[in-house]
Amino acid sequence: MDGVIVDTEPVHHYAYNQHFKQLNIEVSADMYAAFTGKSTKNIYTQLKETFDLKEDVQTLVEAKRKLFNEAFDSKKDLYLLDGVEELIKDLYNNGMQLVVASSSANETINKVFKRFDLDKYFKHKVSGEDFPKSKPDPAIFLQAAKIAQTSTENCIIIEDSTNGIKGANAAGIFCIGYKSFHSKGQDYTTANMVISSFDELSFEKIIKL
Repeated sequence: MDGVIVDTEPVHHYAYNQHFKQLNIEVSADMYAAFTGKSTKNIYTQLKETFDLKEDVQTLVEAKRKLFNEAFDSKKDLYLLDGVEELIKDLYNNGMQLVVASSSANETINKVFKRFDLDKYFKHKVSGEDFPKSKPDPAIFLQAAKIAQTSTENCIIIEDSTNGIKGANAAGIFCIGYKSFHSKGQDYTTANMVISSFDELSFEKIIKL
């Protein structure tokens, strides 16, 4: 979802950095970039170990989530990424089953879907918070295929992150890497194909892959 359907990264970045200040820790740009595609729970598990934080992981997650929700609700300049709504409608109208498999929490997924009225297009929503490991672990993608009742050979994943692409590779699912203006420091070399605009995709093009 994040980085493919909507760019909430600026809101996450703000919330994380506000929380880092509260925790009195300094997270390097490289370390932060490596968080892309990981669930909040797994990020704070790593931060707790790295910085020997006293708070338990769930308390840390809830503190960051509160900061995110406050910023999300007050931010007016949130938009779907260019061309993605047209692609979603094209795939949906041609009978393709759509599933979101996001590292975001269920609450965040639902907030985004409600704000942009996306529920009617997607058959299922799968959150990374329901799995012990984040992408690049393939569990979230395998579960998405399972609940879609579709074999992995008949699935396609669109991902913008290194961790997501690695997870798709591990799941044995064809992966389209979305290298957008918003993508920073991500590796697309193992994606089966790479696009930089959703204008490059359509139902007719996807069924031929």
